Amino acid sequence: MNVIITGASKGIGKAIAEEFAAAGHALYLCSRSEKQLYDTVAILQTQYPQCTVKANTADMAVKKEAQKFGEWVLNSCVPDIVVNNAGQFLQGSVHDEDDGILEKMIHVNLYSAYHLTRMFLPAMVSAKKGHIFNICSIASLQAYKYGGSYSISKFALLGFSKNLRDEMKPHGIKVTAVCPGATMSASWDGVEVPANRIMEAKDVAKMIFAASQLSPTADVEDIVMRPQLGDL
Repeated sequence: MNVIITGASKGIGKAIAEEFAAAGHALYLCSRSEKQLYDTVAILQTQYPQCTVKANTADMAVKKEAQKFGEWVLNSCVPDIVVNNAGQFLQGSVHDEDDGILEKMIHVNLYSAYHLTRMFLPAMVSAKKGHIFNICSIASLQAYKYGGSYSISKFALLGFSKNLRDEMKPHGIKVTAVCPGATMSASWDGVEVPANRIMEAKDVAKMIFAASQLSPTADVEDIVMRPQLGDL
């Protein structure tokens, strides 16, 4: 299968890439950081020589870059699995966060998935198959302190997932919204968290891989995961 993963150089995105690479799939990866991206490619090719890994740098928050990455993928394949993982967390509260934070969160966490997915849909609809995973968040389901514009953008991504799922049902394309709680990723850099209070990125990756292996008649619509001891 041809697997497209955005934000694939670290954290959840990298763990997802490792899961599909281990199964021998063809990967098409992107990230803003060229060094981190190609370091990840080198690791995957060394550990999983049976898979094909291609990569291209892109800032998915920029519409033209998202579309350019989509064109680059389509020049090689029709996507079977698309994982819209690119995203960013900026702490804040609606009443006092810096001006422009909402726009930034919407561009990074919503528009990135929207514009890339729209690039792929015509080819996927023609193929009458495919599976789109949108990496949402527990913050897509409930408000929480200091969620601010990040939570707003993730609520919107969940809404996008629900609308897209309904539209794509007649075309044989599945859409899964993935809502992880606290997961070891760049969002938690510099924060002291006990190991038993946070999930590992590979936990999320394993659930996504499992959902991708079901028969065409079964769709895991939502994946909700939390640390065993509850939300932080």
